[in-house]
Amino acid sequence: MPPQRHFLCVILILTFTSTVHFPATASVTSGGLPEFREAPAFRNGRECPKTAWSSILDKNSHNPSIIHIAMTLDSTYLRGSVAGVFSVLHHASCPENIVFHFIATTQRRGDLHRVITATFPYLNFHLYHFDVNRVRGKISISVRRALDQPLNYARIYFADLLPTGVRRIIYLDSDLIVVDDIAKLWRINLGKHVLGAPEYCHANFTNYFTPKFWSNPTFAASFRGRNPCYFNTGVMVIDLWKWREGKFTEKLEHWMRIQKRCRIYELGSLPPFLLVFAGDVERVEHRWNQHGLGGDNLEGLCRNLHPGRVSLLHWSGKGKPWLRLDSKKPCPLDSLWAPYDLFRHSSLFSDS
Repeated sequence: MPPQRHFLCVILILTFTSTVHFPATASVTSGGLPEFREAPAFRNGRECPKTAWSSILDKNSHNPSIIHIAMTLDSTYLRGSVAGVFSVLHHASCPENIVFHFIATTQRRGDLHRVITATFPYLNFHLYHFDVNRVRGKISISVRRALDQPLNYARIYFADLLPTGVRRIIYLDSDLIVVDDIAKLWRINLGKHVLGAPEYCHANFTNYFTPKFWSNPTFAASFRGRNPCYFNTGVMVIDLWKWREGKFTEKLEHWMRIQKRCRIYELGSLPPFLLVFAGDVERVEHRWNQHGLGGDNLEGLCRNLHPGRVSLLHWSGKGKPWLRLDSKKPCPLDSLWAPYDLFRHSSLFSDS
């Protein structure tokens, strides 16, 4: 049986043998955030190295056996974030060697910490404050309001937010699930590159920028000497040491300021990454970002999987699986997300 078909069969069996009945109302915490069932404890196998990590360690303390994952946390996408974390732990060969670095704004930061602690009592995680003033005056209105939120730009500032002892991170969006061992993605060789991600060179790259951009010789020349391809910034492997040395935060902010003056793109935080990194990205296998499952940014229509193997499913686009499931208008692939949903509804669950 082909790997992709085998994966789909396994997930569908899991879905239909552990059916959850979703009532109309949900349970919320005292802080107004949704409640979640407690996840099981995931333990290392015997082959896993014994390691420990502390945020107070210095740059020379880098331990490649510890996997660092960065995600953002907010009330709107919390359900997706929890499902993403659960999926990573569920499929990890050494789950106790994973450290999560969550980024949140001041709003409900304490409540978010309590939710994660209650849902994942054994999780090694740290919660960092993202000051929205870092991007105030730099964000332009895009095609979808969700893309304009300050937290959507936090990925630009990981090198400033995370301790210097964290050399490399995997960044994951909050609308995806991992269905493979994340250690495989962690071990990719970035070589001389700062960033690794799946590239999609068949996409029409010119569509990611306005005619004003391409008609300006100075702007268009920014890709000279490169063969730029589109990549999705929802899944990235980043070398933070090289990022700091190359001052890439400043380079991204430079294009954000130009955008405020000249309107050279329409898609939130993605185009600055393309302007700085496209054509200089370590290519990662496409199976690590089966993106676009949320449809486009306007209608969010159902989509199929891309051909090939699947290690990560990503509902980028307007349609989110938890919203479509709750509205009882799911797309077929939303059933693959459902088994990782720990959302606690107001009535008792039925697992039969």
